[in-house]
Amino acid sequence: MLGKRVVSAAVMIPIVLAAVYLGGFYFLGVILLAALLAGYEYLKMMREKALTPSYLFGLLLIALLVLDAQWPQLGLLLWGVTLLPLALLIVEVFRGNAPGALVNWGLTIAGGVYIGLSLSHFVRLRAMDRGFLWLLLALLGTWICDTGAYFVGKGLGRHRFFPKVSPKKTLEGAIGGLISGVVAVVLLGYYMLGLGVGWGIVLGLLVVFGATFGDLAESVIKRQVGVKDSSNLIPGHGGMLDRIDSLLLAVPLVYYFASVITRLAS
Repeated sequence: MLGKRVVSAAVMIPIVLAAVYLGGFYFLGVILLAALLAGYEYLKMMREKALTPSYLFGLLLIALLVLDAQWPQLGLLLWGVTLLPLALLIVEVFRGNAPGALVNWGLTIAGGVYIGLSLSHFVRLRAMDRGFLWLLLALLGTWICDTGAYFVGKGLGRHRFFPKVSPKKTLEGAIGGLISGVVAVVLLGYYMLGLGVGWGIVLGLLVVFGATFGDLAESVIKRQVGVKDSSNLIPGHGGMLDRIDSLLLAVPLVYYFASVITRLAS
């Protein structure tokens, strides 16, 4: 399992970093692809409980939310969160108010916002002043936190950490992720962005919180529908949603932190 994780990471990380560096349409394309794959996995997982949220409306909402971050002047966010939920309810009218219609409607909209709006912050963060560096810090900080938690948990883990949500995670692993993540963000923030140690610690805590609970949040979804992984797309990692779950909360938190810091500096 570890070997597969390492090989998959060795293939994926350079692609992601190259897209982050290049920005523009290259980066947008990678984020949009990841968003649609993760969205498809989310919607497919719901089938494990005989639920049928809409692939069409769910993926369309995700796409609109991501594209809005690239072209905010088009107002796609307002279009998406206003018209698509109403349109989906109208579809249910023509389906004769079938059993489970309200649950499927809610799951479609919730999944679209959870994945699409969260991933739109990748694009927003990259577009900021020094956005490449901020996003690079968010990615590296999250990956280092996850790696620290994984290896410390494997070697020293004894006490379960939210066992009803993620049975294999341990308190020791969480502490390992906390220490490695905060130290990494403090160093990266200082040398890449000139952040003081105090601000670096605050940002490090935000990244660790986002990485830890972003992962656990997806685990809640998987436990509810009774699956181990969102798919088997990525050897050793599960699906796309499994690969990006930590980032779905960590990157938005970095975005809002960077927005506040930028305003304070101006």
